[in-house]
Amino acid sequence: MDLEHTYFCKTYEAQPAVLERGEGIYVWDVEGRRYIDAVCGVGACNQGHCHPKVVKAFVDQAAQITLTSRAFHNT
Repeated sequence: MDLEHTYFCKTYEAQPAVLERGEGIYVWDVEGRRYIDAVCGVGACNQGHCHPKVVKAFVDQAAQITLTSRAFHNT
């Protein structure tokens, strides 16, 4: 958190929680407290955390190619 405070852009202040995992609408911090994730990655994770269909699609894609440059087209 100290490095983040020193070097990250100050768009908004992070909450004083360190998240460890997520499942569905819930996230857990490193101290085991459960929260409802109402932020959802500001819309980037609106399907919930670790949805089985999304995880499968991610793993299937990662087995083919993980990242391509914008200098190329991909399928």
